[in-house]
Amino acid sequence: MDKNDWLKQLLMVGIGTTSLVAEKIKEVSDEWVRDGKINPEQAKSFVDDLMSQLNTESGSVQKQAERQMKNMLQDLGVPRQAEMDELRGRIDRLERQVRDLENRNWR
Repeated sequence: MDKNDWLKQLLMVGIGTTSLVAEKIKEVSDEWVRDGKINPEQAKSFVDDLMSQLNTESGSVQKQAERQMKNMLQDLGVPRQAEMDELRGRIDRLERQVRDLENRNWR
């Protein structure tokens, strides 16, 4: 499984968790309105405030998850894309040098 699949799965878990939390917040606020603990305007304000805070925090959670994933992949010895690109470039240069040497020997 490549790194992108891991990141996609991690993001999907985060999205699923966020929507579950949003649903539960809405259910609780609706219950409070039914019980007369708060009025509908207060419930809407409550939900909006919590969702705003949740959305703000989810960005930092996502960044933290990405950092942890990067560290885990590094600990496992998985090369970064930049390292792979550098190695491909070196291989291409070496293949050209070998071809040039072979062509000189055939002359």
